[in-house]
Amino acid sequence: MRPPAATTGSTGFSDPRSAVTALEQAERLIREGNRAGALAALDAALRDHPRNPQLRFLYGVLLAEGGRADDAIAVFEQLTQDFPELPEPHNNLAVMLAARGELDRARLALENAVRALPGYALAQENLGDVYLRMAERAWARAGQLDPAGAASREKLALARELIRRITRQP
Repeated sequence: MRPPAATTGSTGFSDPRSAVTALEQAERLIREGNRAGALAALDAALRDHPRNPQLRFLYGVLLAEGGRADDAIAVFEQLTQDFPELPEPHNNLAVMLAARGELDRARLALENAVRALPGYALAQENLGDVYLRMAERAWARAGQLDPAGAASREKLALARELIRRITRQP
């Protein structure tokens, strides 16, 4: 599963000039490889613009990339509540949840992303990945319940092979 690139969108700001300046500064710091500086700049900007969805989204992306999954999930969850019409926070939330194996919650988040923007190809792709992992889980359970069941074993093997190929695992 893939999150979208951390880019600015077209959602509004409470004070466009200062929020845009803060966002541009954070993006410049990211390009320069200074993610800690970008995170600090976003943290400061969010004190002045706590509801700004672009600042919050990029902040969540940096938290996720920095291994702070719990914090990133909290940011994306709050964004989806405050701005349910924005598909990217739903998608990123789903990616984080799927990585934890929370497939049912990931599916719901992706369905919300697709509902918000039906043509969002990345969310559709990620939804397919989640469905595949859910199918793998169901076929594994079927195999436990009926160890002699050849059909579920075959489907499970095919699903695992496809997952391995998709994720490029050896």
